[in-house]
Amino acid sequence: MRRLSVVRSVRTARRIPFLQAVKTSIATVLAWIIAGVALPGELPVFAAVAALIVVQPSVNQSFVKAVERSVGVIAGVTVATGVSLVLGSAGWIVIVAIIVAIFTAWVLRLTPTSANQVAISAMLVLALGAATPEYAGLRIVETLIGAATALVVNALVVPPVAIGPVRSSAELLGNAIADHLEALGTALRQPIERTELESLMIRARLLRPMREKAIVALAEAEESLALNRRRARVGPVVTETAELLARLSALVHRIVGMTRNIRDEYEPSLIDDPVVAEIASQLERAGHDLRGVVSSGLGTVPEEQMEPPLLTAPVVVPSANPDQWILIGSLLVDLRRVREEIVGRSEADMR
Repeated sequence: MRRLSVVRSVRTARRIPFLQAVKTSIATVLAWIIAGVALPGELPVFAAVAALIVVQPSVNQSFVKAVERSVGVIAGVTVATGVSLVLGSAGWIVIVAIIVAIFTAWVLRLTPTSANQVAISAMLVLALGAATPEYAGLRIVETLIGAATALVVNALVVPPVAIGPVRSSAELLGNAIADHLEALGTALRQPIERTELESLMIRARLLRPMREKAIVALAEAEESLALNRRRARVGPVVTETAELLARLSALVHRIVGMTRNIRDEYEPSLIDDPVVAEIASQLERAGHDLRGVVSSGLGTVPEEQMEPPLLTAPVVVPSANPDQWILIGSLLVDLRRVREEIVGRSEADMR
């Protein structure tokens, strides 16, 4: 068991994208060559390390890593040079430089990435060369070359846009909501056991983590568009998906409340009420219409090819049910709000 635990700690369920691995290789080789030509005489280790670190899943993340790496190296080589000038070139000053680098990063409140780079850079400068101001300056320039090379490669060679995960999450969430609307309709058409009501409640609550996963994926997609030259072409797709998720998020909140009300107030006699039967029908229609909205919002079905919504007529209540009027009233209010989210508020107001 311990061996399996160790294996899991060093392996991940998801590989980095193959394209990112290719771009990292290209950036590292180019950084090595460019730095070697621009700064002959030393192996361009700092340039290669910077390129390895800076290539990230998005251009914006690459820019952040480039800044963190550059700040860390500048601080690190400055510490190494200062310690070397004060204490000489004895081997033990490497330990002193590392300690000074750690506390320098702490005082400056650097990010964990930059803080680590300060100590690592100080150690490398003292281990690989004479820590003179000239040597330190060359290593800083070398790092900037590596970071800039990686940033350019990541920006020019098919800059990534994390649109796939958010579209997939939105589709799964939309279909799950549609399924649940239809399940609520079925629950109001025929007698249902208490265990089934509890199962419906659990399913409704499970919509929340699905929504949160989709929101996280949306944030990653929007972040991947920053500093991305494909923003003009892909940006509208992300915006449309964000608008769809906003509607789906509102529906999740509404459906959890509807399910809770049905679970708490359910009586077998409900199925005999004609108004409840009409509510059940409208819920099933809402599920049908929502699938069309999801397909249209994701661009899989053009709007002109969509079927007209089935939610076309309001539910007529001839008289209040004296036993279940609270439940029926709340369901009618929730159904109206569900309809507004599905067909659009402006269209709902016009009907």
